[in-house]
Amino acid sequence: MNIEEIKSLIVGPIATVPTPFDDEFEVDYGKMHELTQMWVDEGLVKGRAVLKVAAAMGEGPMLRDDEWPYLLRTVVQAANDKAAIVCGLHYKDTKRTIEDAKRAQDMGAHALQVCPPVFNMPSQDDIFDYFAELSEAIDIGIMVYHTHWLSGGRIEVDTILRMKELKQIASIKWSAPEDVEHSEMSKFADAFSVIANGYAIEAHKLGGRGYINVTASAYPAHDLKVWDLLESGNYEEADKLFTSTDDALRDFGAKMDARSGGQARLPKALMDVMGFNVGPSRPPSKPINANELAELKDIVKNQLGWPVPN
Repeated sequence: MNIEEIKSLIVGPIATVPTPFDDEFEVDYGKMHELTQMWVDEGLVKGRAVLKVAAAMGEGPMLRDDEWPYLLRTVVQAANDKAAIVCGLHYKDTKRTIEDAKRAQDMGAHALQVCPPVFNMPSQDDIFDYFAELSEAIDIGIMVYHTHWLSGGRIEVDTILRMKELKQIASIKWSAPEDVEHSEMSKFADAFSVIANGYAIEAHKLGGRGYINVTASAYPAHDLKVWDLLESGNYEEADKLFTSTDDALRDFGAKMDARSGGQARLPKALMDVMGFNVGPSRPPSKPINANELAELKDIVKNQLGWPVPN
């Protein structure tokens, strides 16, 4: 698959799918197989959406090195070539990232979401060289994850522009630091599939090709509707639908985070409310409690109007 074909796959709502755990906090691969088939049946398919496996909201950093490849392979097999699949790789040096990337390639990923090697405290030249060496080592796509809020994770726009010469860079997961205008993405939107990490509507107007949200795995119909509105240019309706949902869930998520942290807790709670129990997060993140679940169910059913099962 050439890079233009890979770019065409990285579009729409990017569903950062949760990793199901059993009561002993071990990966439930059978449940992941069933969920993947459900996501495909509900429309998260090639050209419309992406299934992103083992990313931060999917608890990828908490998975052992003998777990995430088999989780990825489970999703690939269950999707049966109907879905675009991206695998998250996290904060390792060049050598280990290339090793992981080759494993993900062998397991059938179409692309990788890759963060800068923040623990190396990289310079801009280090970041460019890191992605250049990775690009030369693999034949699948790379989504560069701009983690500017982490020390060592900021990628300057000039560095992103340099990445146009790297053959496997397909996508930029973009958000802007406080001192950079969001609209700077227009400088590279023609070269990459730009995925908005926030500001979904504004990014689409500037040429963005997708966005990240916490809702796509729990209720695909919501995000597929948002995407259809964006693609048709109905920005006012898309903004209303996206913002009302996003605001309500972010406020609730902030309350949850005050008791216990963990990026997967809200997506897993949403899955639970919609009838798909995917188990707890791994400790020290704590499970959602009964009061939180009841409050979330009320928000989802009565504020958002989603079809919550009895």
